[in-house]
Amino acid sequence: MMDPIEVVAAIFGFLCVVLTIYRSIWCWPTGLVQVFLYIYVFFGAKLYSDMILHIIYVFMQIYGWYHWRSGAAEKELPITTMGRWFPISILLGLAVTFFWGLGMERWTDAALPYADAFTTVMSLIAQWLLARKKLESWIFWIAVDVVAVFVYAYRGLQPTTILYAVFLGLAVAGLLQGLKVWSASQAEADQTKRF
Repeated sequence: MMDPIEVVAAIFGFLCVVLTIYRSIWCWPTGLVQVFLYIYVFFGAKLYSDMILHIIYVFMQIYGWYHWRSGAAEKELPITTMGRWFPISILLGLAVTFFWGLGMERWTDAALPYADAFTTVMSLIAQWLLARKKLESWIFWIAVDVVAVFVYAYRGLQPTTILYAVFLGLAVAGLLQGLKVWSASQAEADQTKRF
């Protein structure tokens, strides 16, 4: 039987990502509702890294909301890229994943310590990059969503499994939309430099 709280959390999660793709500031308050509900869901599923992640997300949602709002006060915060920091962030994320997973394996009864650690660590990186409107945030989200689909399916979280499968498609759409906007801004910047 499906948990109604999980279903509502999944609905708010879907709305949050759709609003994010369209760069709507309303993604942040919608995301706050989602993260509060998922704290409860993941505790019950013994996915403690995900539960901790969603506690951290409360603060990251507030940060993102503030950052997007302050960027909008002057003009819309532009989409930018990480440059050489992208591969460094991947390696750092994998190293932290290993040690976080090791800790969860040794000191908790976590269901899938390393996979759960991966989705947690990489989600934190992705969320931080998203708040800064970095294009590579979508690449991190794609990796997270692929692993998350398997984690949640294994734990029997049907609405969340479906949500993360949809998130995967939305992350690909977000990356494509972000590339389009970023490419247009680069072309405009190049045009400005010529004159």
